Amino acid sequence: MTTSIRPATTADAAAICEIYNHYVLTTTISFELEAVSVEEMAQRIVEVSALFPWLVYEEDGRILGYAYATKWKARKAYQQSVESSVYMARDSGGRGVGTQLYQALFAGLKARGVHAVMGGIAQPNPGSVALHEKMGFVKVAHFAQVGRKFDQWIDVAYWQLIL
Repeated sequence: MTTSIRPATTADAAAICEIYNHYVLTTTISFELEAVSVEEMAQRIVEVSALFPWLVYEEDGRILGYAYATKWKARKAYQQSVESSVYMARDSGGRGVGTQLYQALFAGLKARGVHAVMGGIAQPNPGSVALHEKMGFVKVAHFAQVGRKFDQWIDVAYWQLIL
C-alpha cells in the first residue's frame, strides 16, 4: 500500500467533490445546500492554494481525505489567523487520515507565519470534535441555531489552536 500527503491540484477536483458532496447532500456538517460542481471545486482549489495549503491524502491512487485552510476574517489584523477544514471519504474514518492531514496542514501553516487556527464544527459532530481536541484545539465559542438545513436549526461551535 502506497500513501502520500500532497498538495491538491485541479485534477483532484472530481475526487474531492465525491467526498465533499456526500456531506453536502446527506448531513448538516456542511452548510452548503447543493452539490458542488467539479468546475467550482477546481476554482476553489486554485483560490485557496494561492494563499494556504490544500492537501490531499492519497492511498494507492485514491484520495481518502483532504484538508485546507482559508482566511479567518478579511481585515488585515487577522492575517495570521485561519479557519481549517478536513473531510474524509466515508470509508476512511478512524484510520488516522484526518490526524495526518492536520499535522501536515499545521506544519505548512506555521511555516507561512500562521499563529491561530479556528475549527468551526456543526453540532452535534462527536467525531470532528474528538479529532480537533486530539490535535490540541480548545473550544472557545458556541453559537445556537445559526444555520438551517433539512428543516432544522443547527448550532455551530468553534475550537481554536495556537500554533
